[in-house]
Amino acid sequence: MSQQVTTALPTAGAPSPEQILEGLDPEQRRVATELDGPMCVLAGAGTGKTRAITHRIAYGIAIGRYVPQRVLALTFTTRAADEMRVRLRQLGAVGVQARTFHSAALRQLQYFWPQAVGGTPPTIIPHKAQLITEAANRLRLSTDRATIRDLAGEIEWAKVKMLTPDTLMPHLADRALPNDITPINMVRLYRTYEELKDERHIIDFEDVLMLTVGILEEDETIAAAVRAQYRHFVVDEYQDVSPLQQRLLNVWMGGRDDVCVVGDASQTIYSFTGATSRFLMDFKRRHRNANVVKLVRDYRSTHTVVELANNLLKARKPGKDSTPGAWAQPLELVSQRGKGPDADWIEAADDEDEAHRIARDIKELIHHNEIPASEIAVLFRTNAQSAVLEQALSEIGVHYQLRGAEQFFARPEVRNAMTLLRNSANAQTDEKTPQLVRDVLKSLGYSDQAPASSGAVRAKWESLAALVSMADSLNATREKERAQARENNASELPQVFSLHEFAAHLAQRLQNQDAPSMDGVTLASLHSAKGLEWDAVYLCGLNEGLMPISFAKTSDEIDEERRLLYVGITRARKYITFSWSLSRTPGGRANRKRSRFLDTLAPKNMYR
Repeated sequence: MSQQVTTALPTAGAPSPEQILEGLDPEQRRVATELDGPMCVLAGAGTGKTRAITHRIAYGIAIGRYVPQRVLALTFTTRAADEMRVRLRQLGAVGVQARTFHSAALRQLQYFWPQAVGGTPPTIIPHKAQLITEAANRLRLSTDRATIRDLAGEIEWAKVKMLTPDTLMPHLADRALPNDITPINMVRLYRTYEELKDERHIIDFEDVLMLTVGILEEDETIAAAVRAQYRHFVVDEYQDVSPLQQRLLNVWMGGRDDVCVVGDASQTIYSFTGATSRFLMDFKRRHRNANVVKLVRDYRSTHTVVELANNLLKARKPGKDSTPGAWAQPLELVSQRGKGPDADWIEAADDEDEAHRIARDIKELIHHNEIPASEIAVLFRTNAQSAVLEQALSEIGVHYQLRGAEQFFARPEVRNAMTLLRNSANAQTDEKTPQLVRDVLKSLGYSDQAPASSGAVRAKWESLAALVSMADSLNATREKERAQARENNASELPQVFSLHEFAAHLAQRLQNQDAPSMDGVTLASLHSAKGLEWDAVYLCGLNEGLMPISFAKTSDEIDEERRLLYVGITRARKYITFSWSLSRTPGGRANRKRSRFLDTLAPKNMYR
């Protein structure tokens, strides 16, 4: 089907099409230059997928094929969207919308609500816990804090699967529900939760997508307006889309096929939230004229790390209960770096011994190998594993940060800081934003020098310092863009970074649960480490029952655990350490087994 090509004048001072393509490898160049029709990019960890898709957008704009304002680039975190916007600006692709699914949907929902529904749009609740607790009390269901959190996860899963209280019951037969919650009570709780929201004219995070889909599917005039706005789509991390997000994408596209999706089925680790790699694996079947490009050149990790990752996936074996068609052939990565140091292996007597050995090893790495603490991560399967690691690092004097947006944005000093910054955003001043942020946060205890004390005082200072560091980084990026625009004699300079913009940026990160980086060794669950990378990575607690987790029973569930470890391995650029313990507590019986996944990775003469 022939399409009319819309042209646009390139931005003054922007790189030429030839300059945009410089430095791309052959596969990345294919992604950037094959602009007609649908494209599926199968991109392994560290293969430069963001580079490929941003250059695709920039090249399309540079040759007049794309109009910047009609391109929508979608991803899953605010951090990833920010990175994409920065890269696009550096390539001269100004005006492209790079957003999360939720951010894009929320913008449309708020804009079209008066026309589609009338009145004021509902308020979005940041957390479900209070409402779920109230719903449980109405039904006289006994719950604790952990159960409330698990129930919130169940409701989120149901929504992204597009299940209502009326259609949920058949899907609960084989699902492990939180303690003492029967399928009938789960349905009752879900219905009561929805009734409470309706009574108070409030919606939750998932409702943003559901309501946007509903409006676009029911009002063809509004749908046509959105489709006129966006003509070309790029979707990053496509293996993580849920059925609800795919439905929204379908509505946005309206039967057109100008879409480029990027993903890796081997990094599908969020099935418990409703994410599925099925849409990625079925893309060629749904779009028979699609170009398929594989990115396998790994620019992140050494040969040692890449071989460990490849070998882990090579050992996959589908079982009799495996879901048909769910086991895609994994991409085999090829390292573009040197061999690098060999992997290290720690077999500890117990969990405390394991934590202390990791802490001592990290201190050695910092002082003798001159690796910054911020370039070191300790990754684990469950959040409960962090306590012993925190204690060991504190005792040895190594600073650390807990990765996890909920913990960061729930801290009182962070909430207070966001309120003060928001209230100060409209003040008239000549001070630059980083200094303004410092001035505002001084009233909460921030100073340019870290306190000598540890514990709560130090933790509070580090939270505020993280906000200051973020302001410095965002301002520096904007100043660099302005300098580049001046050098290129651009007709229009990017705006000076403002306090109002910083406050809005923090609000967006809160909404998308995207915590900032802080100085210190990162302690994180494997799930929260997705999309990040460090010079040195420690994978700890690699025991049966933790990796794979004890409740993973089916072949599909075990395979997801394997993919989770694969994600952990591929976070490392150079140094990687695997550790496990023989006993849970000091003096306990040494009857724990190391993870079965290590059997094909550890040296043959390795103790077990």
